[in-house]
Amino acid sequence: MNEIVERTQAPAESWSVQELLQWSFKTFGNGVEMASGFGVEGMVLIDIATRLNPKLRVFTIDTDFLFPETYELIERTERRYGLKIERLRSLTPEDQAEIYGPALWRSNPDQCCGLRKVAPLAEKLSGLRAWITAIRRAQTSARAKARKVEWDEKFQLVKINPIVDWSSEQVWNYVHSHDVPYNPLHDSDYPSIGCTHCTRAIRPGEDARAGRWAGSQKTECGLHLPDPPVMPSPLVQLGDGGSQG
Repeated sequence: MNEIVERTQAPAESWSVQELLQWSFKTFGNGVEMASGFGVEGMVLIDIATRLNPKLRVFTIDTDFLFPETYELIERTERRYGLKIERLRSLTPEDQAEIYGPALWRSNPDQCCGLRKVAPLAEKLSGLRAWITAIRRAQTSARAKARKVEWDEKFQLVKINPIVDWSSEQVWNYVHSHDVPYNPLHDSDYPSIGCTHCTRAIRPGEDARAGRWAGSQKTECGLHLPDPPVMPSPLVQLGDGGSQG
């Protein structure tokens, strides 16, 4: 485990979100950035972090298959907080279809996520010392043991999870009390929002993640699974704030 993590992991569990973020910016400087998929948790974290660090660096993985509402929220977030969000992309959908066949998200969703999400993230994180995420322990069984500060064995850097111990109620209370913008799909039974091909609204009584990869056993795209280390691969970066597919 990384020396910084060994020294910080235990005390960090009692730190507030603000204290943890301040420590992150002071400790890693330009070597730490925030990843966001622009779910409601990510929006809360961006709101808190920009109050502490107006020069916050945020990146997102543009799979080319996000909902129009998600793309619109990214642009709203840039305007609201004065951010220039870096957008990471993989091979084009056309190239993917030519190489791996059509509708890879249906025939092999793990491979699709690996190509469009995990590989671009690995390339990005290879140039950082730490990354900040908005995951919560209550979201999935794979995240249940996450710590506020931990060593990311998969991507070989420090991983910081400031709201990992928050409940969904805490998240939404913050949103409403601070007028934080969020994806309107959340109001239409989409508690978890990913790609259009692999996300649906949940039905009454279903788990909050039931709308992701419905009909399969898949519950994670792979970004937060403790798999073996991932080697970076080439990717395309779209950081001009332009349109996305």
